[in-house]
Amino acid sequence: QVQLVESGGGLVQPGESLRLSCAASGFAFSFSIYAMNWYRQAPGKERELVAGITGTGSTNYADSVKGRFTISRDNARNLVFLQMNSLKPEDTAVYYCNTNFIRDYWGRGTQVTVSS
Repeated sequence: QVQLVESGGGLVQPGESLRLSCAASGFAFSFSIYAMNWYRQAPGKERELVAGITGTGSTNYADSVKGRFTISRDNARNLVFLQMNSLKPEDTAVYYCNTNFIRDYWGRGTQVTVSS
């Protein structure tokens, strides 16, 4: 059973940084073949894709985070990271780790709050 566990969220001031981690387990095949994603959902808004990374390291980002966020992965340790710099109040949301293989798998999320 695939399990995704996020960590690293917290309360920061505008302009500060956070690094989120996602620990993945239970894959039927090597973790390195799975594309991994970070989504976020702010109160009253739909869940949106923030960043994605393929097994070979190709990345994509939402326009709103390009140049500020960086997604990466450590295939040896089954980890995915989201480095978030220059955080803004509008980045406040619950951040979810995701993968899709036949179906979507989600973690429980980690809260990120950006406020002065």
